Amino acid sequence: MHPSRRPDTGPAVERPRAYPSHAPPHTPLRPVWCCRACGQPWPCAQARLLLKAEYADDQIGLSLYLCGLLHEAARDLYRLNPDDGPAPADLFRRFVAWGPYRRPVVGPP
Repeated sequence: MHPSRRPDTGPAVERPRAYPSHAPPHTPLRPVWCCRACGQPWPCAQARLLLKAEYADDQIGLSLYLCGLLHEAARDLYRLNPDDGPAPADLFRRFVAWGPYRRPVVGPP
């Protein structure tokens, strides 16, 4: 890689939108993936509520958005701490598992 080139930092995370609009947005501070507004690991509780409300009519869109952010966060966090990065299952729970409601698996009758 050319020394003046920065590694790809991925797309800017613009969601959830701030609510109310003058409040600091609950978006991630990269590459550490903590919330810009409250300092909690992102997505924080407020970001989750705002994302659920924003994507209320597009649950598939929310899933795709969260999966993309999981990929970006894994890359950033493992670059920061390659020897002791977060477990993949922990990242999945943090970014994706809380998302759209999933029906439980139903066994055979």
